[in-house]
Amino acid sequence: MANQQWVLEKVRNFGISAHIDSGKTTLSERILFYTGRIHAIHEVRGKDGVGATMDSMDLEREKGITIQSAATYGSWKDITFNLIDTPGHVDFTIEVERSLRVLDGAILVLCGVAGVQSQSITVDRQMKRYSVPRIAFINKLDRSGANPFRVCEGLRDKLRLNAVMIQLPIGLEEKHAGVVDLVTMKAYYNEGANGENVIEKDIPADMLEQAKEYRQELIAKLADVDDGIGEKFLMEEEPTNDEIVAAIRKATIALKFVPVCCGSAFKNRGVQKLLDAVAAYLPNPTEKENTGLDLDKDEEKFTIKVDPKAPLIAYAFKLDDGRYGQLTYMRVYQGTMKKGDFIVNSANQRKVKVPRMVRMHASDMVDIEEASAGDIVALFGVDCSSGDTFTDGNLNVAMSSMFVPDAVISLAVAPKSKEAANNFSKALQKFRKEDPTFRVHRDEESNETIISGMGELHLEIYIERMKREFNCEVIAGKPQVAYRETIGAATDFDYTHKKQTGGSGQYAKVVGTIEPLQVEEGKDPKTYEFVDEVVGGRIPREFIPAVDEGFQEQMAKGPLIGFPIVGMKVTLKDGQYHDVDSSYLAFKIASMAALREVYMKAQPVALEPIMKLETTAPEEYQGAVMGGINQRRGIIQGTQTIEGNVTITAEVPLTEMFGYSTDLRSSTQGKGEFTMEFARYAPVPRNIQEELHKKYLEKRAAESKG
Repeated sequence: MANQQWVLEKVRNFGISAHIDSGKTTLSERILFYTGRIHAIHEVRGKDGVGATMDSMDLEREKGITIQSAATYGSWKDITFNLIDTPGHVDFTIEVERSLRVLDGAILVLCGVAGVQSQSITVDRQMKRYSVPRIAFINKLDRSGANPFRVCEGLRDKLRLNAVMIQLPIGLEEKHAGVVDLVTMKAYYNEGANGENVIEKDIPADMLEQAKEYRQELIAKLADVDDGIGEKFLMEEEPTNDEIVAAIRKATIALKFVPVCCGSAFKNRGVQKLLDAVAAYLPNPTEKENTGLDLDKDEEKFTIKVDPKAPLIAYAFKLDDGRYGQLTYMRVYQGTMKKGDFIVNSANQRKVKVPRMVRMHASDMVDIEEASAGDIVALFGVDCSSGDTFTDGNLNVAMSSMFVPDAVISLAVAPKSKEAANNFSKALQKFRKEDPTFRVHRDEESNETIISGMGELHLEIYIERMKREFNCEVIAGKPQVAYRETIGAATDFDYTHKKQTGGSGQYAKVVGTIEPLQVEEGKDPKTYEFVDEVVGGRIPREFIPAVDEGFQEQMAKGPLIGFPIVGMKVTLKDGQYHDVDSSYLAFKIASMAALREVYMKAQPVALEPIMKLETTAPEEYQGAVMGGINQRRGIIQGTQTIEGNVTITAEVPLTEMFGYSTDLRSSTQGKGEFTMEFARYAPVPRNIQEELHKKYLEKRAAESKG
């Protein structure tokens, strides 16, 4: 056991997350090279046409972006690691969510020029959601305008992190040659064709004062979060290097401290020292607390023991339907799983055999016989959904699920030819299983297949994948924004449903109020609440759920613009029933009709998704960019100028954002770029609401004629 425990202490499960274009995949490529996993470096947009190892999809290589998170493993000095490279694009946010859900630590990569950007804020929020300790790596210090000190300030101001530099860069821009380690107080230079030789030297004389100053700052910041260092600091004693390393590790794992490393992955600087920091400061599987839910005790939380001898608990966090069938990525939290074992899916109690187990290296795989607590592996031939928990049958538990954001955009899609219909439905089924943010439903009225997702790029990628992977050309309609409806005023309802047609009839009466749902500040908005105030048996108990169900069913499609109704409270106060003619169905129909009848009196409001937009362009185009945002009903919230580039943050309705990339390119001569993510729902202007209502009524009239 001691031996096994010792091995677990040498394991690191970490991921690389960041804003788009911060150099995550380039950094992964260098890590693989220096740890001997690959023998040649390929760039993300390299001229050799090979593309980065971790971007194994053709689409990823063509677009130069990461679409799916990729897993690999390796070893560095005496540490073995599992590494996941995640996408930076907000449209693939679920890939980041599911990776962070199963990782023990992470590297937050930041661009040395742009610093903390909108996606950095999102990724940081996701790390905080899953309590993931992190190291910050300020990348791209070879670029002109790089300033790691400003980026470190940004981590403190914008992300409220206790970020402290544990390294200083030796030179910046084209003079960037290596890093000074503030713990060992030595300089480390990268030499050799690919920076593979790390040479330790004394700190350059012109940097010595600066290094001493920053080391003092490091010790002072540690003194705030570590009692041992705090005592020495007050006594004006110098802590030993080992004490500093232990204090950084303890505070990082406790989420009270973020060590900041520097370098340039592209120019092969500082990556080995970053790996040393991963080994020294990120937690091993036994140091990250993971909780499960005991299904036999009403989902009571319990702490999982990272013990290979305990009963098995494994979590399926990602599915990939490839050439050889479904590949299920799993994190083993407790116990050991061997090839040929039977495991039980907690979601449906199905027993499955483990036919084949592999370790992933991007799209390549290595067969293994067993995996134990702390491992991340992939299984073939295990049919399940993303987020399922597996046990050996001795426990009835589930891991807490991951956060899945709502879709904000929809498209009507259909196969171009009848022959492709079979492949079309296969593709939709596969993508839906793989990606919880990709949703598919059939519109009953128009008889169209609607796909919904996180943004234009998200759906565009899936349509392209249908063509390539399933040989299915698709016709797509115009993008449709996911509007919502709500009510603005309280309104009473009093509705009687009567139907007499030979034999037993239908009778139900419901009386009550619908009103806007008050949301507490900072709380998640509840979309619906049902209160039962019926007394004296005016409606029998067994029919109350029918009223609740009727309202919910009617809320799926509001009468104003045909979108789901949110933020509504229904209070059922009174009613009547008939001994013979009343039924569950009668009360359900009565409540649906009651809502339809009074809804338009309750001052309904159409809501639209508002996106947080961050646009960066050279300063001379500031006026044009701001004008473009204003034209799209955008509200500018702030501007920041760094090294001749201006970054404008704004809130813009999603419905106005179609075609923005083309407009931005033409107004900035191709030099502007933007990212956006969902912020909140807000009421649409009155004139647009009237237009949407009119269109909805016309559509319904046309459908009823048809």
